[in-house]
Amino acid sequence: MTGAPVHLWVLTLAGMIGIPGLTSFVLYQGAKLAGLGHRRAVGVGVVSAVLLGGWFTISGVIAAHGGYLAELGRRPPGLPIAVVATLVVLLAATWIPSVARALAAPGMLSRLELPHTFRVVGVAFLITMALGHLPALFALPAGLGDIATGIAAPFVARRIAKGTGRRIAVWFNVLGIVDLVTALTLGTLTGFGILNVTPSSRAITELPLALIPTAAVPLLLTLHITSLRRLAATARTQNNATGNVGARLSHH
Repeated sequence: MTGAPVHLWVLTLAGMIGIPGLTSFVLYQGAKLAGLGHRRAVGVGVVSAVLLGGWFTISGVIAAHGGYLAELGRRPPGLPIAVVATLVVLLAATWIPSVARALAAPGMLSRLELPHTFRVVGVAFLITMALGHLPALFALPAGLGDIATGIAAPFVARRIAKGTGRRIAVWFNVLGIVDLVTALTLGTLTGFGILNVTPSSRAITELPLALIPTAAVPLLLTLHITSLRRLAATARTQNNATGNVGARLSHH
């Protein structure tokens, strides 16, 4: 975004460093809890940090060279393609044996919610709207949704850690996905002029805001989806255990 103020850069970069950074630390903790050993745990954390940080840098370079600019009918929609491709790669990475074991470690469900705390940087959308570079149709739901999710994240994580937050965890992750998908949809519609609003959402295809949908959103979606998978697996385990207990009691 041409002439973006320094405080907008600082705010956006803080969130874009915090989300992958905390995610990498959570994976390191999960690897230790899974019994992978200190060296492998450090490897999981470091490799994830390097790869996530590498994509952060690459995406920034692409945005700086206008690779995400939206021109309907003139060039491929670079930003949506980057989001979808990154999401597919990250979801595939969750099946890597070391990562899968780390994600399935005891206590990881609550830890997976913590990186969402940095979504409070969604206030950057509201600031950009106030500067006249984003439409309210996009900025308000995207910004307020992220802020609400970021504020709720540590409280949800605490409830899960206490063993009393399963239902709220399901709602948190479902609503978190809805928030991100809604923001991406509105950003695409207003950015390509499919919804004719003034100003358009062109600013999210430029630095610093372009880092949010391309580097942060796919990771956040992966965390949400992984959390829901873990919740479903936990529910199946509990149901099987209850069924086995019931079968033994009826047998006796």
